[in-house]
Amino acid sequence: MIKAIITDIEGTTSSLAFVQAVLFPYARRHLAEFVRSHADDPVVQGLLADTAAAAGQALDTEAAIGQLLAWADADQKITPLKALQGLIWEAGYRQGDFYGHVYADAAAQLQHWRQQGLALYVYSSGSVHAQKLLFAHTEYGDLTPLFSGYFDTLVGAKREVAAYQNIVAQLPFLPSELLFLSDIKEELDAAQAAGLQTVWLKRDGGLDGMGPHRQVGSFAEISGAMLAA
Repeated sequence: MIKAIITDIEGTTSSLAFVQAVLFPYARRHLAEFVRSHADDPVVQGLLADTAAAAGQALDTEAAIGQLLAWADADQKITPLKALQGLIWEAGYRQGDFYGHVYADAAAQLQHWRQQGLALYVYSSGSVHAQKLLFAHTEYGDLTPLFSGYFDTLVGAKREVAAYQNIVAQLPFLPSELLFLSDIKEELDAAQAAGLQTVWLKRDGGLDGMGPHRQVGSFAEISGAMLAA
């Protein structure tokens, strides 16, 4: 029986278009200015040091900015980049430049599951900070109280089995008691290999009942039978 649900964000709870067309361009436009204006901030200094370490070479501030922008353009899931994007988005949310997008069916079902006593977690390639910001600033209000925890690439890449094993090691549940929701088959494959239950969100349709994972078009289609498995 499912006791906890772990959900992806992009393409699952939230529109991929929001992330790609709003969040990422916003962070890229403001990255250089943000780093330069916060160069004395210990947090940013730490992220610049992490950037140099990830690049494998010494980098001054301008070189680090160039490296970060190159990673952003290549859509690389590099931890210091993700953390810096989160800081930039925080400023945008606070200024009211945008709201975090969450599908109506996801918001409603997450609230329903929490009321039923299920524990809810988030696992996304975006930093934990960015995840909390998105769910704290939605048109449905602050949804962060619904979640018991958040995971990002610090536990591992989302297409690697070890990442899900690391998550299980941090939770008080058996792998079989966890349900992972995602729109990416390879992520679901990895979670399944770690012993988790899986459901594939295919919001654009094309459901295949013979596929390797149970498939739904929205959160509203995740049935009680799936949670009782």
